Amino acid sequence: MKAMEEKIRKEGKVFPGHILKVGSFLNHQLDADFLMEVGREIADLYKGEKIDKIVTIETSGVAVGFAVAAVLHLPVVYAKKHRSSNLSPDLYSAVVHSYTHNTDYTVYISKEYLHEGERILIVDDFLAVGNALNGLMDIVGQAKAETVGIATAIEKGFQGGGDALRAKGIRVESMAIIDEMSDTELVFRPQDR
Repeated sequence: MKAMEEKIRKEGKVFPGHILKVGSFLNHQLDADFLMEVGREIADLYKGEKIDKIVTIETSGVAVGFAVAAVLHLPVVYAKKHRSSNLSPDLYSAVVHSYTHNTDYTVYISKEYLHEGERILIVDDFLAVGNALNGLMDIVGQAKAETVGIATAIEKGFQGGGDALRAKGIRVESMAIIDEMSDTELVFRPQDR
């Protein structure tokens, strides 16, 4: 998605440790019109697929997941990073490691929101090494549901998570894939869209 590449070049900031800050439009302040454009693009890529629900992870995945769900007129379920008192005790869970925060989280989805046989599209803001997405696929598997595919706003291709998922036969669609990142340059993987 050329629009995502342009947005990253214009508004993104690179920090040491391969951190890309896109807080001005994706994960601190939200550019709602742009996110709806992303939602339409992802929905278009998955048209023709039977999808029952969108699954994402809090917090930054929710905006992208919501945009896709709004276009497809589907519910979006997000994994919570904390087991709060208002969660049902009947939960699916998985441990995921956050690259950005360098910490492990146990994420939870209530069993009342995922069901056997459902076809799930997993959506997130970033894909780096794939820990969050693998955790969400684990939860989908625990529910005996099926992961139809994965869609992300930004993939850090140089960290290999997307390619590892693709090598397992999982469909992964990213709006922009960064193959190289330095303090002064971003190199995007060529895509048709």
